[in-house]
Amino acid sequence: MAVFQSKKYVSSAQAGTSAQRLRVAVAKHPFLLFGLPFITTMVAGSFFLTPATALRYERHDRKVKQLSQEEGLGIGKDKRKVDLREEYYRLSAKDLDNWEQKRIKRLPGEPDGILE
Repeated sequence: MAVFQSKKYVSSAQAGTSAQRLRVAVAKHPFLLFGLPFITTMVAGSFFLTPATALRYERHDRKVKQLSQEEGLGIGKDKRKVDLREEYYRLSAKDLDNWEQKRIKRLPGEPDGILE
């Protein structure tokens, strides 16, 4: 008799249970009893969750589509002409003519960024 048996020992209490029969059946036919039900569950879940996902995207699209009246006037035939360079300079340089350089006080012992 070999030291290591090729079959696992199954007690008489476990031998007749449905769990043990299922374990043996899955060992014989793994795809049919495990793979196919798993794939079926994934496909069914996909079909079940598709309407919920579509609803979520529709709600998001509705939020994005809400425009103010001023933004709405900029869309369509009656939109105002916009020069991108002019808008850029208008937004980036609010008041370039009236600025003054200010020196910020530093804490005692703090370097002021000037190299000696």
